[in-house]
This record gives sequence, C-alpha cells and structure tokens, in this order.
Amino acid sequence: MASLLDGAAAGKRLSAEEAVMLHDEAPLGALGLAAHRRRLQLCDPRTATYVIDRNISLTNVCEAQCRFCAFHVQPGSPDAFVLTVEEVIQKVEDAGKRGATQVMIQGGLNPQLNLAFYEQILRAIKRQCNLWVHSLSPAEVAYLADGAGLSLPQCLSRLREAGLDSLPGGGAEILVDAVRQRVSPYKISAGRWLAVMEAAHGLGMSTTATMVYGLGETPAQRIQHMLAIRELQDRTSGFTAFIPWSCQTNRTGIDQRPSTGVDYLRMVALSRLVLDNMPHLQAGWVTEGPDVAQLALSFGADDFGGVLMEEKVVRATGVQYAITAGQVIELIRKAGYTPAQRTTRYEIIATVSETSGGTK
Repeated sequence: MASLLDGAAAGKRLSAEEAVMLHDEAPLGALGLAAHRRRLQLCDPRTATYVIDRNISLTNVCEAQCRFCAFHVQPGSPDAFVLTVEEVIQKVEDAGKRGATQVMIQGGLNPQLNLAFYEQILRAIKRQCNLWVHSLSPAEVAYLADGAGLSLPQCLSRLREAGLDSLPGGGAEILVDAVRQRVSPYKISAGRWLAVMEAAHGLGMSTTATMVYGLGETPAQRIQHMLAIRELQDRTSGFTAFIPWSCQTNRTGIDQRPSTGVDYLRMVALSRLVLDNMPHLQAGWVTEGPDVAQLALSFGADDFGGVLMEEKVVRATGVQYAITAGQVIELIRKAGYTPAQRTTRYEIIATVSETSGGTK
C-alpha cells in the first residue's frame, strides 16, 4: 500500500484495480498525504483559489425527473416558474456590481425553453453585462440540440456565438449507465454526456467535470466514472477542474446512508490521485460545508470553488450552507495558503494580502 501511494503521489498512473484498492483499503491519513503531495506538484503550493459567481435558476421545470433532485417540478405544476430575460439580466447586473466575474445559468429540461430562447438570454447578458457565462450542463445542451434538430457541435457553435463561454460539468452524477438508469433514467447516457464535453473541447470551449457519489453505486463504478473523464482528458485536455460532491438525499427519492465528511475527504484525495491529468480539484463547500471544504485543501484540493449567490438546487434538499468572500479568504488563510481570486479559466485576478485583507 505504501509503495502504491508513493507512486501515485509522484504521478504514476493508477489502474482501475489499484484505484479500487486505494478506495477500499488505504488509511485516510496516508491517502490524504499522498494526494496533498501530488497537489503541491501540480498547483502553486503557496495559494488556494476561489471565484466570485452567481447561480441563476432559470426555471424549476424539468422532464428528467431525477430521483436525487428535490428542486424540479413537472410541466404544468402550479409551482413552476420561468424567469424572463429582463429578470435574468437584473440578476446578472446585480452580480457584477457585487464583484462577480462569472454567472452560471441552470435551466433543466424544460420543453417550453428552446435554443432560440437561450440564445436571446446569452446575447442580452453579453450586450449589457459582459460577464463570463459558465452555463448549460451537457444534459441541457443535448436536450436543446435534439429539440432544434442539430448535432452537438452545431448546437454548441450557436450557443458559443450567442455568448456561452464554457460549460459546467453538471449532470454527470456517475458515468455508468447501470447507475444512471436507476436514478435518472430520462437523462442522457454516460456516453452522450462525454460526447457533449468532447464536442465542446473540439470547439475550444473549456469545461469542468463533476461526480455525485452516494447514489448506491459501487467503488468500482466510482472509479469507472473517474477513468472515463481521465480518458477524455487525455484526448482533449479540455477539462479545467474536477468537482466531487456527495448526494444530498433529504427530500429526494434516494434511500441511502448519508455520506460523511470522512467519505468526502477520501473521495477528494482519490480524485487527485486517479485524475493525474486534471489541473485543478475543487472543494465542495455547498454540499459539505465550509469546514470540511477547508480540510479538503489538505487532501488534494487546490480551489475553494465559487462564492455563490442564490444557489437553489442543493438548498431544495434542506442543505443551506452560505458563505461570503471574506469567510472564504479567512478559511483559505487558516488552511495555510494565500487566498487568490481567479477567473473561470483559473487565471489569477488578485491575491489577498495577509495584513490588510485587500487584494494586490
């Protein structure tokens, strides 16, 4: 076990069997130390980054009916809502005034919202606000492409021309169809999720990748998910970051033992070692809480993620962590790093001085 961890910490590629062994048998402390050593090699050892952004839930109507989602409603529900273009712009403008550099629009699979509607919103954002638009998961892109009768590259090209800058990695869950058919049977397959990302990378658009664990999957299926992303990254180098987080089962159709902070730290460390070609690893305070996310910075993560304004999807499960930029800065500093605000593409905007708390 020690030699396997030493090799992984030095960048030796893990096989599926070796990764499962680490998942099941590696002591947490040793696993975390190996991941931290790898993080120090791949990323600036002095800094940990964060981004100021806003999540905008465009609608809660979604045909996917994922069992783990407590936010969606069916078309025709009296609780359904759809924001107008004007309402979206108001939220984006407010985010810009509060220091955001990125907005993420989440829309779900709403049959009333077509490609032209999203193009209208994207153009309005770029015309009036010009923030970076990191929006539309692969499931949403595929849904819009199918509705418009377009190929994935054609749909993405139109979205990019309208103002879409990059794609978030949402909707990945576990990239194993046996799992997906059980928890999200109406969502795109694992292969199509990967195809959307490969098409985006082919157009020069960067994306992130995610994993939601705790859906009843096996350790081998978790590793299969990571290896699918690693293989695509080998071909395209288009992923900027990987973000694992635990399924929040409250108010959902998932009947599983809730994951613990220890489970999360193990997944973060394992992600750093298995995904040897992934530049950045993000800590998930939205689901795990700020304190566990801070610990993740010593288990392989190098980024604290977004200082989110208006996150609603996770909150629908009853998990309601909130955090400010000042709190993120302090958490990073207490973890032993210099806080640095970044762009979506991980370009450093400013580091935060220790004495004044200001940027430089």
